[in-house]
Amino acid sequence: MAEEISKDMIRGHMDAVILNILSQADSYGYEVSKTVKKLSENQYEINEATLYTVFRRLEKSGHIESYWGDESQGGRRKYYKITATGLEKLANARDSWQFAQKIITKLIMGTIENKGDDSWKIY
Repeated sequence: MAEEISKDMIRGHMDAVILNILSQADSYGYEVSKTVKKLSENQYEINEATLYTVFRRLEKSGHIESYWGDESQGGRRKYYKITATGLEKLANARDSWQFAQKIITKLIMGTIENKGDDSWKIY
């Protein structure tokens, strides 16, 4: 059976995922969705409705801005770029992720040994 990541595990981190991608370069919807797939090594695909919901939320909060690109190979594309507050949000999200990752690893993988004197050792 192939492993598959739960969409619920990723859902709460989609703002950070999109901000990470846009911190590297301005991009448009389809390109962002391809980047998500590449970064996950084809283990996760963001659906279009979710992607544009995240774009709207981040734009409304001032973490990203949009602009129209030049016409090339057809119609104009709407590009998104990260703002200074978006970079701050990304830095905070990365810090929060590192903290949460440590705690979750302890909760899922850790064991406790009662030393018998009301003290505990955590492995």
